[in-house]
Amino acid sequence: MKGGVKLWLPLLAFAAVLALIAMALYRPADRTVYSAMVGKPLPAFDTPPLLSGKPGLASAAFRDGKPKLLNIFASWCVPCAAEAPQLMALKAAGVTIEGVAIRDTPQAMRDFLARGGDPYAAIGDDKASAVQLALGSSGVPESFLIDGKGTILLQHVGDIRADEVPGIVARLKAAQ
Repeated sequence: MKGGVKLWLPLLAFAAVLALIAMALYRPADRTVYSAMVGKPLPAFDTPPLLSGKPGLASAAFRDGKPKLLNIFASWCVPCAAEAPQLMALKAAGVTIEGVAIRDTPQAMRDFLARGGDPYAAIGDDKASAVQLALGSSGVPESFLIDGKGTILLQHVGDIRADEVPGIVARLKAAQ
């Protein structure tokens, strides 16, 4: 009987390895890259305007005592277009949204805003992604809740969904 158990051990080990692989495939690891800047002051930046008639954006704008949402986005970004209705809903709820456009052009941005609406108080032009990298942002869209003192309170990776809008409004109101 003892010899029979040894015969089955390799098969049992193989089955255990297959079970582990199957579990990993059904429950993949979270590969989201989160910023180490959350809880820290917003890095200093000063971006020129992307569009005439709309101001650029500087980090000093986030130290005026009013919490704001900083949205990192681009006209060429499909999830950014999907996020547009939620940003308009946030604006309608009284949220001030400042934007940083990544590697964009004025004409493409005008077209983008004409399609999805313009929730932005200002849009800074970040042609080299310097602001994006300083924030620890790994892609677009990403949004950061900034308190009125210029401290990053929260990072939202990916597009904002409709069911997340009330929570974001509540967090901004709590930061006042």
